[in-house]
Amino acid sequence: MSNAGTPFNYDEAFSRNIGWVTRAEQAALRGKRIAIAGMGGVGGVHLLTLTRLGIGAFNIADMDTFDVVNFNRQAGASMASLGRPKAEVMAEMARDINPELDIRIFDKGVNAGNLDDFLSGVDLYVDGLDFFAFAARRDTFNACHRLGVPAVTAAPLGMGTAVLSFLPGKMSFEEYFRLDGCDEDEMAVRFLLGLSPAMLQRGYLVDPSRVNFTEKRGPSTIAACQLCAGVTATESLKILLGRGKVLCAPWGLHFDAYRNRYVKTWRPGGNRNPIQQIGLSIARRQLRAMRRLEQSGKS
Repeated sequence: MSNAGTPFNYDEAFSRNIGWVTRAEQAALRGKRIAIAGMGGVGGVHLLTLTRLGIGAFNIADMDTFDVVNFNRQAGASMASLGRPKAEVMAEMARDINPELDIRIFDKGVNAGNLDDFLSGVDLYVDGLDFFAFAARRDTFNACHRLGVPAVTAAPLGMGTAVLSFLPGKMSFEEYFRLDGCDEDEMAVRFLLGLSPAMLQRGYLVDPSRVNFTEKRGPSTIAACQLCAGVTATESLKILLGRGKVLCAPWGLHFDAYRNRYVKTWRPGGNRNPIQQIGLSIARRQLRAMRRLEQSGKS
């Protein structure tokens, strides 16, 4: 039976959230606006998950289009969406869940010139940028810190997720990761180990040759993207409603479903931490070895 003529009703659509949130809290979520940069592997799932949580407004940014290589993990990737702008497709999918959504699309992505507009009126920023988008990520998190916007980043690692939250008045993204003055290789090492001090995913990478820093690509799974979205939605709920303990940097969390492990990480000083410095030294040697393998593969 077709329900094409059934009118949308917000209270009914999200009534099954009630119990874990109160009616008043659900109404509060309806009035929140979340900014998400990146509509790919994690960003697209973030948008749909947060829409189903009942968030009423979004600013979304992406300049890319869908390709076949996105099929394994990206919520909007399908034969019907090939070649179409990711932000446009994801906005359509979100509005199909909640036709009342207020969505602003930034189809040029995020950059230093549009971040004040992108974060205007926003209650929370959720990071969905590509791992290697260091300049855009730094600019965005620095703007969040300057404007007092809480921010969450969740990395899809193997078959798990590592999550960091940055709250107003607390340790900033730059203070934690310390990327200033680094080249791309060093930023990659610092960002990966900063996100994932426990490195739970390291033990089951079966084909290291699929990680190629020169070409800025690596393996990924939908399992990790879905876990990112679930944990991020929960962190978002706690931040937006002001209830439940939020671990913020230098605290983080890492859950790996494949290894059945959950770790709370604590790195006072971020990447300046002595324990972290040892890990960074090891990671640099591993990256140099990977570079040699990449070069030998080309010769």
